[in-house]
Amino acid sequence: MEGEFVKSVEDGVHLAKRIYFGKDRAVAPPKPMTAMEKASLSYLPESPMLYAVIGDPAIVDNPDIPSYQPHVHGRCDPPALIPLQMNGISLEADCYLDTAFITVTGSWRVHCVMGSRSCDCRIAVPMGEQGSILGVEVELPRKSYSTKIVTLDDESETEKVAKIEDGCFLKPHIFTLSIPQVDGGTNISVTIRWSQKLLYCNGQLTLDVPFSFPDFVTPAGKKISKKEKIQLNVNSGPGIEVICKSTSHPLKERQRQAGKLGFFYESDVLNWSRANFVFSYAVSSSHTYGNVLLQSPPPLDSDQREIFCCSLFPGDQQCRKVFRKEVVFVVDISGSMKGKPIEDTKQALCTALSKLDSQDLFNIIAFNSEKYLFSSSLELATKKSIENATQWIGTNFIAGGGTNILNPLTQAMEMFSYTQQHIPIIFLVTDGAVEDERHICNVLKSHLMQKQMICPRLYTFGIGLFCNHYFLRMLAVMSRGHYNAAYDVDSIEVRVEQLFSRASSVILANIAFENLDGLEEFEVFPTPVPDLSSKGLLVLSGRYRGVFPDTLQAKGVLADLSNFSLDLKAIQTKDIPLDKVLARQQIELLTAQAWLTENKDLEQKIAQTSIQNGVISEYTRMILIETDKGKVVTESTSKRKVSTAPKKIEEAKLQKKTLLQNLGAGFGNYSATIENISPGATETKPETAEILAMAASNCCGKMCDICCCMCCIRTCSKMNDQCAIVLTQFLGSLACLGCFACCELCCSGNDG
Repeated sequence: MEGEFVKSVEDGVHLAKRIYFGKDRAVAPPKPMTAMEKASLSYLPESPMLYAVIGDPAIVDNPDIPSYQPHVHGRCDPPALIPLQMNGISLEADCYLDTAFITVTGSWRVHCVMGSRSCDCRIAVPMGEQGSILGVEVELPRKSYSTKIVTLDDESETEKVAKIEDGCFLKPHIFTLSIPQVDGGTNISVTIRWSQKLLYCNGQLTLDVPFSFPDFVTPAGKKISKKEKIQLNVNSGPGIEVICKSTSHPLKERQRQAGKLGFFYESDVLNWSRANFVFSYAVSSSHTYGNVLLQSPPPLDSDQREIFCCSLFPGDQQCRKVFRKEVVFVVDISGSMKGKPIEDTKQALCTALSKLDSQDLFNIIAFNSEKYLFSSSLELATKKSIENATQWIGTNFIAGGGTNILNPLTQAMEMFSYTQQHIPIIFLVTDGAVEDERHICNVLKSHLMQKQMICPRLYTFGIGLFCNHYFLRMLAVMSRGHYNAAYDVDSIEVRVEQLFSRASSVILANIAFENLDGLEEFEVFPTPVPDLSSKGLLVLSGRYRGVFPDTLQAKGVLADLSNFSLDLKAIQTKDIPLDKVLARQQIELLTAQAWLTENKDLEQKIAQTSIQNGVISEYTRMILIETDKGKVVTESTSKRKVSTAPKKIEEAKLQKKTLLQNLGAGFGNYSATIENISPGATETKPETAEILAMAASNCCGKMCDICCCMCCIRTCSKMNDQCAIVLTQFLGSLACLGCFACCELCCSGNDG
């Protein structure tokens, strides 16, 4: 879909050159691009965009100034996507803890379609780190559209099911949605909402929002006002000092309080923003610290227990000691990893090996249907052993065979020495699903119940959509590890390096809470508590009943094996929507638990949380609601004796509901794993010439099966002249189809 989308936009940009804007132009005609500019140009959206979906190129024209261009024959297949010109854009970002809520409101015009014709319009929304779409609202003169999350039981109320391209993820971070039949010249107002994670590095949190607009969305008219607006609010909670570090756009500070910052920017611009909106701020402290926020649930919340959120910040102390590691890399080399997945995994693994400390121990297990060991035991991470491991990876990482995860995991757990000086880590990378996933979880759970001071941590990494990401998440949660994924194969290297960086920088392990005896109920997500790394803050959440203590005591073990204790002050807060901030984390963790236990009540709870907070889940679906605003009619007064002012009556609003495609990651695809289908593989559509040639050959083949040669000769000898002419023309047309296919094949190999 990505490749088809890029080609459609490229075709649309070329098709838009037909449009005549008159003499009053603010933009110069496009200059020919150099080879370097063409190589760097990407037609994937890097900001919220709207496109006109053009199947018939003849409708492309200026709706205000018809150009009367020559008629274009044929149709665009796939339809071309012409980027619509944008008249105004507004970005609002609210940052809480490690999460940002983004609202983008913009105005676009269908500037490329005749006023008497209409076309579909496609919205594309690129999102930042771990983006999750929350909702889209569209306003047209006579209609409006909005999205809504519903349960699986409510699907029956929808009138139709949307095609895949009408509402889906083009890439893991790009959501697309189609709006049907918008008239040429119409102004479209769109509001888009999503959430994303803040990046954490060296004590700084960074917000990175896609906000880079291409030149061709700038309106052509000189007199068209172009207003750009950005509003930013940061709230890290009471008692935490927030310091602005850097910003990509000229923001003006308008609020500064304890734990809060507010900024604003508004300007009339000649050209839209050419860069992402990036804002970095520090939560000042050199030592590990944190807080606990308490809040009552919303009145309509299905769970009326009190809400709490605990945040642990690692601080920015550079000299803090990290745990020594015993690492076993368990890497999938099955047939589905062939090509880019295996090559990028090899590169990321070699990078991870180079970052091991000389006192760390490591080993590598490659697996498909069998398992292959770099060494029979753990090796010290010397320069020589890392060079040998790198060569072994290049020789033995050859994609082929099936997928068996249990055997290599079991062997990896048997390799650890379980000494107190090292933290044992299994780093699992896979792109497939297996039948015995629940059994693997039970085997791991029984192993973790053994009384080691520091149990093995699983850092799990999933590639593509065919592996069961909830299985991998469950393995990580059960062992106090962490999980990450590359739904897009292009991000494997970056994501693997991020996860390993977190695994290799643990500063506090075996975290637990004390002095909670006064609570009637206490539920925390995730359980058990993951380790704290210097590469990221740790956010825990949950529900409780009873009187929460004024101070929550967090305990753990430091890298020098000394005990650590931290008193976290509990603070009531009302200006941070904790239920919204924590909803996605809780849904993902509960979904993994529901998958493992096959608990229907838990599935229902997840669906309720999903609907209340507008967050996509595996047990809910998104629908598109079309609302007809109705016509305003004037009531006739001709029959009345006394003349009165005409009364306006608005017709009842009609709604249509369309069910979008499932937007969840799913629970893996065992059939695709068995067939060794690579992540991101798509079916190749046959060319038109191939279809016609196949049809012609099939037709001739069937005729030959029905009639033998002698029958044909006898039949032809009895034909009159007119029948012979018709038959000759028919057979000639079939021959032309075959020649057409050959011509297409020949021409595809050259520029002419």
